[in-house]
Amino acid sequence: MRILAALSTLAFLACLHAQTTLSGDWVFVLSRFDQKNYQRMSLTQNGTDLTGKGRGVTLTGTVHGDKLECEAKPGDQTVKVTATFDGREIHGIASSSDGEQQLLAYREAPHAAPQTRTFEPEHFYRLFSGAIAPVLHINPGDTIKTWTVDAGGWDSSGKRRSNGGNPETGPFYIDGAIPGDALAITLNRVHLNRDSAISDGSLAANALDAYYFADLEKVKDFNADWTLDRERGVAHLKEPTAKLKDYTIPLRPMMGCIGVAPGGDMVYRSGFLGGFGGNMDYNEMREGVTLYLPVSQPGALLFIGDGHAAQGDGELTGDALETSMDVEFTVNLIPGGAQGQSFPRLENSEYIMAMGIAGSLNDALKGATTGLSRWLARDYGLNPAEIAAVLGTSMRYDIAEIVDPYVNVVAKVKKQALQPIPKQPTGSSRPR
Repeated sequence: MRILAALSTLAFLACLHAQTTLSGDWVFVLSRFDQKNYQRMSLTQNGTDLTGKGRGVTLTGTVHGDKLECEAKPGDQTVKVTATFDGREIHGIASSSDGEQQLLAYREAPHAAPQTRTFEPEHFYRLFSGAIAPVLHINPGDTIKTWTVDAGGWDSSGKRRSNGGNPETGPFYIDGAIPGDALAITLNRVHLNRDSAISDGSLAANALDAYYFADLEKVKDFNADWTLDRERGVAHLKEPTAKLKDYTIPLRPMMGCIGVAPGGDMVYRSGFLGGFGGNMDYNEMREGVTLYLPVSQPGALLFIGDGHAAQGDGELTGDALETSMDVEFTVNLIPGGAQGQSFPRLENSEYIMAMGIAGSLNDALKGATTGLSRWLARDYGLNPAEIAAVLGTSMRYDIAEIVDPYVNVVAKVKKQALQPIPKQPTGSSRPR
């Protein structure tokens, strides 16, 4: 019995020692008033010596009991850290020439094995906001099966479930996501779940010459509702005019809105778009695409909605063929992946694509071209002259959206064109 008791005591002490060593992966949070900055750090404790490394940051110091004295160097700046380890978290003060900040650090929790989960929405939100409580916590790698209402709030059975204005399903909290990371959202399945869609019978004024628009005849009694023939894979007007009685278009289901919560206390209506994603209305947001969004809030808070049965470039009528949708998507986390990314990025089997979102077509085009240039610099290590050679010969542009508060232009290049160019080794690429 005495031997067993001694062994138990030794096991307890060994476990305690393993738990109290600071070696491992941590998230550091620096707070000043209502502003928080996040930094991943890998710490190594060797006796009383402590070293650490994060993106652009090194740390050296000592540990005596539960007390830490360290210096962190983000670039050329020096930050002195005085902190206490309580066995679970590190609490303290970080002091620099800019003043003092509160410091909290916690260990990164291991992620559970990926799983497929089904979510039945009950409420829908018409805001992108970090103040909305998550409907579900998910792990990186999880696949979610769910559904969305249409832009007016109607579900697959014709029941009104929300007011209009692109009501969203979600938000989903991705465990382990912190500001500075990126989400990779892959649309595995985007399927129509009803045979009707709503649209509009006039072109947007901002797509037309002002004098032409002013002289346009007002057409009475035009029904802009559509019938979706899912068996044949086409759509036609529900009550077509004589000239459009044989007019059909292929069904190309897509998602108009995918977004995360914007940073700080910012709140956007679900009709808006920006660096957080949102109402991007790009008709290539279809099955097989992977969308990369920068994370601005802990957990990211991912929203999805605004299904379209089909849409021409720019969403010229202000409403595409708006309908409800069954969707399945997989969410992965890229730690630090938002570095150098101002706007959403996408890829499918054929293209890599960078969005530019701005108040004018000219500025949106500049943002898209810059985003794609940064992508080539980061992932392929190309210099400016090499980027010019590639994009000057292979660039394509899509005008994704012109009718919402901002214009969305997509710059894209075929993966086939990039195939002969070696990528940077994993982990060696850096944002530019």
